[in-house]
Amino acid sequence: MPRNERTVLVTGGSRGIGAATALLCAREGWAVAVNYTRDAAAARSVVQTIQAAGGQAFALQADVADEAQVLAMFARIDAELPRLAGLVNNAGVIDLGARVDEMSVERLQRMFGVNIVGSFVCAREALRRMSTRHGGLGGAIVNLSSAAARIGAPGMYVDYAASKGAIDTFTLGLAREVASEGVRVNGVRPGIIDTDIHAAGGLPDRAHQSASLIPMQRPGTADEIAQAIVWLLSDAASYTTGATIDVTGGR
Repeated sequence: MPRNERTVLVTGGSRGIGAATALLCAREGWAVAVNYTRDAAAARSVVQTIQAAGGQAFALQADVADEAQVLAMFARIDAELPRLAGLVNNAGVIDLGARVDEMSVERLQRMFGVNIVGSFVCAREALRRMSTRHGGLGGAIVNLSSAAARIGAPGMYVDYAASKGAIDTFTLGLAREVASEGVRVNGVRPGIIDTDIHAAGGLPDRAHQSASLIPMQRPGTADEIAQAIVWLLSDAASYTTGATIDVTGGR
């Protein structure tokens, strides 16, 4: 498709995997809506990098766990960017390592509100714009899961792992629900990736300290995850839906 005639929304696009995905999407000719929750400066930096290379991008603040904020974000995309044809459900949170018998309801509500409900609501709004059932021209959704969904993260992040297990099921079910409506839905399941999400979990050096657990003996990079995401968004993946790709270094 000609440059900048379609938009991809990358939630949590101001840093880490989201920022790498936004930058690579722009290089592939997408207009990019860069969603962020709090770090406006980081989102602006991603947008400025895209614009400096001749691309089109826009920073949009919204907490994906808040439906009203999500609706306002999509309304701005409708008004200010080309038609929406892609969604990367990347926004997610983690918490300090804890056992299940130590977890508060507040922690669980935040975890599931952002990681699960946020992904559902963003997908719902994207489908209302992309699905042929709603008069759309089709598109693609990529949901970010985690290798934790397979491993369970005992003693650390069982709640996070459970939220990503839900995303795996969501990806499969939604893909089959809309397969005849011009929308493909796939997932990417990163392993241990060298981003600052580990600091949010209280273990800033976890990626490199865990290298011995990975068959390739190193953590992955945000760019390596972005490559898989952008392929799934692209026409090169036109017959792929309902798949979740492990990008884990063999773990």
